[in-house]
Amino acid sequence: MRKAWLVGGVVFGACLSFVALLVVGTYVVAAQLAGGGGVRGAVGLAKGAVPATYQPLVQRWGNLCPAVNPALLAAQLYQESGWNPRAQSPAQAQGIAQFIPGTWAAHGVDGDKDGDRDVWDPNDAIPSAASYDCSLAGYVKDVPGDPVDNMLAAYNAGAYAVIKHGGVPPYKETRNYVRIIRSLEKSFARPVGPVEPSRQAAGAIYFAQKQLGKPYLWGGNGTPEHGGRFDCSGLTQAAYRTVGIELPRVANDQYNAGSHPSRDELLPGDLVFFSDDLTDSRAIRHVGMYVGGGYMINAPYTGAVIRFDKIDTPDYFGATRVTRDGAEALPRQGSDA
Repeated sequence: MRKAWLVGGVVFGACLSFVALLVVGTYVVAAQLAGGGGVRGAVGLAKGAVPATYQPLVQRWGNLCPAVNPALLAAQLYQESGWNPRAQSPAQAQGIAQFIPGTWAAHGVDGDKDGDRDVWDPNDAIPSAASYDCSLAGYVKDVPGDPVDNMLAAYNAGAYAVIKHGGVPPYKETRNYVRIIRSLEKSFARPVGPVEPSRQAAGAIYFAQKQLGKPYLWGGNGTPEHGGRFDCSGLTQAAYRTVGIELPRVANDQYNAGSHPSRDELLPGDLVFFSDDLTDSRAIRHVGMYVGGGYMINAPYTGAVIRFDKIDTPDYFGATRVTRDGAEALPRQGSDA
């Protein structure tokens, strides 16, 4: 929820004409969209996307071989464990990179040169994940198709399956894994050029502006049992649901739903995020929807109403331009304030 020094938000009753101008302007932007753009070739990491504790490891080991880059490695680690170094799956996959014991025995490396290979230590597990990716890329280097897709498919289904099928095998799980990691890669990458505008932004803003004046409700999803009220991420989730994009429920996961435009590249419909730790997207605690002119629509905190607030505050973390592929790649978790 927002801090008390944001109480001086824009008064709802004085903003009706402002709302109309913003929505009309957004529809004009959406109608003029062109293809292209994106984050092709980016190998840097988006601001705060990787927790600061792990960023140097991901940046270093993500450049271990041509088949891997830091954003791709980050996407894998996020997908595997959500950056949890103590994660353990029912299949006994362990640690931040989710190695099963047999694979760790064969491919684990002593990344920090302290004399042991510890699957629970990110200083070993993150280098091991990159090293394993590079080994798999070598196994399938002569297979037709995209070499990175083939490497990821080998990670999921085994190198033999990729070689046998002459590329990504026709397994639903494997194809979904490749699609998810390549989508998440775009979210973790630092853009090297303009981020393509969103084609769904106008509809999402249209929904959000209709909620102006409603009281905030922690955990609110806008359902009848919640009296049609929302919290911050419930509002953004509901807004994008009206245009066919299903965001996760939690604000810090919504940050990974697309690429990250800089402050001076913001367009209406971008999600804007706020945190007390500006180095770690997992610490994000608030989200709003940018509407232009330095303002967002947001559900601030208990006792406030959905309203306009300025985004240029000390806790401004960054922004995400939501895409359908980006949203579909994300986990689905519980409620958020």
